[in-house]
Amino acid sequence: MTDKIVKSDAEWRAQLSDEAYRVARRKGTERPFTHDNFPKAAGTFRCVCCDAPLFDAGAKFDSGTGWPSFYQPVDESAVGEVSDRSLFMSRTEIICARCDAHLGHVFPDGPEPTGLRYCMNGVAMTFEADEA
Repeated sequence: MTDKIVKSDAEWRAQLSDEAYRVARRKGTERPFTHDNFPKAAGTFRCVCCDAPLFDAGAKFDSGTGWPSFYQPVDESAVGEVSDRSLFMSRTEIICARCDAHLGHVFPDGPEPTGLRYCMNGVAMTFEADEA
């Protein structure tokens, strides 16, 4: 992992769309079934804030929740976990390890081989297709 990326709030606002800023920098959540434009091709899902690789398309699955879901990150060091006790519940927030962007949450109800469901906000990621 490379060095941490730290920017001012004004710098993040200038770089991101309003929705990406609200979700990634202010811990928002996009509405389910609103970000369905990710291709099913081979490639890498990257952080919208710092372009760090987060999830391989091969680990993506249809969870039926309305958010992009993965059973594992590209590498254990790609994401961090933070305890989230908002909304009167206890969850595990997933953040980008490089820039601390809010990505979504992880739940213990995913498919094998990990049994995990990384439920991510699509607007917090970009997609880079593998070169043919």
